[in-house]
Amino acid sequence: MVAGNGMVGERFLAELARTRLLDRIHLVVIGEEPVPAYDRVHLSARVEGATVEDLSMADPAIRQHPNVTEHLGRRVDAIDRSNRTVVLDDGATVAYDDLVLATGSRPFVPPIPGHDLPGCHVYRTIGDLDGIVTDASDASRGVVIGGGLLGLEAANALRLLGLDVQVIEFAPRLMPRQLDQLASDALRSRVEELGLTVRTDTATAALCPGDDGRVARLEFTDGSVVDADIVVFSAGIRARDELARDAGLDVGERGGVAVGPSLTSSDPHVHAIGECASVDGMVYGLVGPGYTMARVLAERLAGGEVTFDGADLSTQLKLLGVDVASFGDAMGTTDGARAVVYDDPITQIYRKLVISRDGTTLLGGILVGDASGHDRLLRLVLSGRPVDAPFAALAAPTVEDAGAVAGELHDDDLVCTCNNVTKGQVCAAVTEQGCRTLPALTAATNAGTGCGSCTALCKRILDTEMAAAGLEVDTSLCPHFPQTRQELYEIVRVKGHRTFDELLADVGRGSGCATCKPTIASILATITNEYVLEPQHAPLQDTNDRFLANIQKDGTYSVVPRVPGGEITPDKLMVIAEVAKEFDLYTKITGGQRIDLLGARLEQLPAIWRRLVDAGFESGHAYGKALRTVKSCVGRTWCRYGVQDSTTLAIDLEERYRGLRSPHKIKMAVSGCSRECAEAQGKDVGVIATENGWNLYVAGNGGMKPQHAVLLATDLSTEDLARAIDRFLAYYVRTADRLERTATWLNRIEGGIEHVRAVVIDDSLGLADELEAQMAHHVATHACEWKATLSDPERLAMFTSYVDDDRPDASLVHVRERGQKRPATDEERRTLPLLDLGAMR
Repeated sequence: MVAGNGMVGERFLAELARTRLLDRIHLVVIGEEPVPAYDRVHLSARVEGATVEDLSMADPAIRQHPNVTEHLGRRVDAIDRSNRTVVLDDGATVAYDDLVLATGSRPFVPPIPGHDLPGCHVYRTIGDLDGIVTDASDASRGVVIGGGLLGLEAANALRLLGLDVQVIEFAPRLMPRQLDQLASDALRSRVEELGLTVRTDTATAALCPGDDGRVARLEFTDGSVVDADIVVFSAGIRARDELARDAGLDVGERGGVAVGPSLTSSDPHVHAIGECASVDGMVYGLVGPGYTMARVLAERLAGGEVTFDGADLSTQLKLLGVDVASFGDAMGTTDGARAVVYDDPITQIYRKLVISRDGTTLLGGILVGDASGHDRLLRLVLSGRPVDAPFAALAAPTVEDAGAVAGELHDDDLVCTCNNVTKGQVCAAVTEQGCRTLPALTAATNAGTGCGSCTALCKRILDTEMAAAGLEVDTSLCPHFPQTRQELYEIVRVKGHRTFDELLADVGRGSGCATCKPTIASILATITNEYVLEPQHAPLQDTNDRFLANIQKDGTYSVVPRVPGGEITPDKLMVIAEVAKEFDLYTKITGGQRIDLLGARLEQLPAIWRRLVDAGFESGHAYGKALRTVKSCVGRTWCRYGVQDSTTLAIDLEERYRGLRSPHKIKMAVSGCSRECAEAQGKDVGVIATENGWNLYVAGNGGMKPQHAVLLATDLSTEDLARAIDRFLAYYVRTADRLERTATWLNRIEGGIEHVRAVVIDDSLGLADELEAQMAHHVATHACEWKATLSDPERLAMFTSYVDDDRPDASLVHVRERGQKRPATDEERRTLPLLDLGAMR
């Protein structure tokens, strides 16, 4: 019998199925909530529309197993150890041979006067959240008491419900158990930029009711007062060990069912796992150790001798949209420990690595704002091996390539830290157990079933092992489409699908996800070139594409009109200047020879773009995976060294390919001579003038991993150059993976540049006419997305900060620097008059 059906209890059922023990026993599952286990970690997603089914972690195959009996919405009230029975809340008695307590924990509510007033809540279950949602319907101010992991998640739920939110933390900093002061400061800055107010080092003295008897304000020990319509307590948890206490079982000094490494209590027939268990005096308040306990106990009940010898206490979460990770000896308590710190107060990115006294071993770390490379860093900590890379480089933000990392791993390195799965175990699942898909691999090893951050690495190891064995590799786009992006592109092109729903009904399953929807939106836009905010397309777009603008760190948007080739008239410059002054926008010349206007509020975008469109400007697609710019020098028109008219060509190319949706953004450049002032060899498409025409370079990348472009053809006429670029871009958008730059694509495809040259220049596949026709269709059907939006009242209705109010977002705060506005820092916000919104802007 399993008493409790939370995340750890559900994992225990999965482990019983994995060990085949489920086929030999009768299993009784008792869950207090009326629904099966669900993901509590992402509970706030319910506020954004996630259903119980979306959050569910239940495996239907286990529920339908003939040996399983399930009682949901029922509670175990007592344990009769002498008769090995339990009494349920309705008085029924159920027998057991072995009882597993997975009752979890309960929220701790401090005994503050008024803590039980109407309007006060805890944040633990779907029922708790539904109660908060109900009370929030006529509320405007919310307070969360507790600034830990769950407290910030609760604050996010209140924020998403449209409340003004304050977070009250008794300790001097947010997340005091996981973060040091500098890391907490970085997190606090990010949190306050979202409009939340944070008070640390603050103790609540009392909660006071209003005239209606509901909570109305909080009084603090320093004498200050805060008004509130809703209060959510998230001040910690306590193990639910009352069943064990009442049954006479041993409990830990700080609570929890006392168990040893075998996870068996003082009664050999009663066991405990998860947050209700005190393992040698330690209560683990994280789901990862609970999953490890579930695996250990299942294997022991199946006859194994494995023990629970502790677990990694690292955490990696996205709180209020902010990446936060803490692992190993994060606080540097090891004797002689030293730290390497990357601290950028402008971007609020803080990364600290704790290293051994001799500077050879990584002991732990904290990452806030950018958790890139977390998995690799954690593996270095857990392996205990000397680190041969410079710690300063490891501390700096980076992008971890799953393929490169997979090749660096040893067989005993952990791939999945949530479930203690090594690379060797993953490889064995492929080579010895016959796993051929990612779902099969995760079912066999549990890798990727915790936080999910190791999924990409598991997939790359799976692909590598299968390829080495001469097996076909699964390249499906996502669980909803078994095809690759390239295959889906061809299906849409050949069958003429015009919407996501048509394609899903034809070759997909389910309802789609955040991977396939924007990918297919891009495919449809490339092939049909229809307006991306048509009702059938708009829900598929990413945030930036949905509002035709790049959202910035403070919640405002950027406006980037297209300036083909960097050429602009004085009249157009004056219009940009007038718009910038009227709307008080920060202006900057970009590296791509156009002007960026930053700081526009959402509701201002239509008015700004109406002025720009009337002046002849178009959308610059700075927000989309599309052509960004064609950079140019002045060429032979002005330059003493120029041999061709690079400016005219750059304008022609930008106007030809503007708006072309692609797997990733595309940048181009045209240089008027070999002096290369436009830096064409660092672009996806680069053109350099010669005495006899144009040299064409492709697949360059000036981003995170710079790569020079490769020469594709020489001395082309202008007509032949355009034809070659048409074919190259059309072939790239057909065959690249999602979010794959041209440089990565060229490195991946078999045959490399020789293959591309054969297809594009020599027409080895006989595709030239099709590729050119596709580009001709794009050129003929191009329309400015902002011009179309301005003529569509339904689309314009999207551009409001609040769905039920035309007021601007008052949480946006700016100050002046070098004569222009910029987002205010935390300290600047606190020193500005809170009610003088005009002065703050």
